[in-house]
Amino acid sequence: MECMIFMTSDIYVWFILPLLIFTARIMDVSMQTIRIISVSKGLKNVAPLVGFFEVLIWILAIGQIMQNLTNIVLYVAYAGGFAVGTFIGIKLENKLSLGVVGIRVITRKDASELVEHLRSEHVGVTIVNAQGPKGLVHIVYSIIDRHDIRKIVECIHKFNPHAFYVIEDVRYVAEGIFPPKEPWYNKMHINALRRVR
Repeated sequence: MECMIFMTSDIYVWFILPLLIFTARIMDVSMQTIRIISVSKGLKNVAPLVGFFEVLIWILAIGQIMQNLTNIVLYVAYAGGFAVGTFIGIKLENKLSLGVVGIRVITRKDASELVEHLRSEHVGVTIVNAQGPKGLVHIVYSIIDRHDIRKIVECIHKFNPHAFYVIEDVRYVAEGIFPPKEPWYNKMHINALRRVR
């Protein structure tokens, strides 16, 4: 009885319920981003599980709106949650850095220093001489882990600052040369030590 009274109170209808819908929408849109990334990266086990919870949360949120069609605050909360969820989804996508990308560098300058540096970092590199619109160019091609993009782009700017480069998503990779991966617990330990210092 007290629960029913509370759920019909002004505080619940105009403040708590819109906040719950706003939060639910953030969660389901963020999960949608993770599901789409999982599908595009071929993560067959993750995508259905995330999709289940994404739709479950959406149904609960939309059900509450349908029961309170005259409450305009719920519409604003729903739309606001979608906008914030989209923003958080983009941030999550950048943080997760799932999968690999292909990076192609085209430069008129000699690319041997760049290639040597990348190979010293255990990055697999293929180099090809080609003919560009203004003469001979060097094409450097590599497949890298997505979380290494920033490091590789910094190398390109350091050794060939005016190079043209393209980064493309790669769905599948077989074989290849990749830098050895550090176990996740080592990274956590190193980051903890940095914070202490």
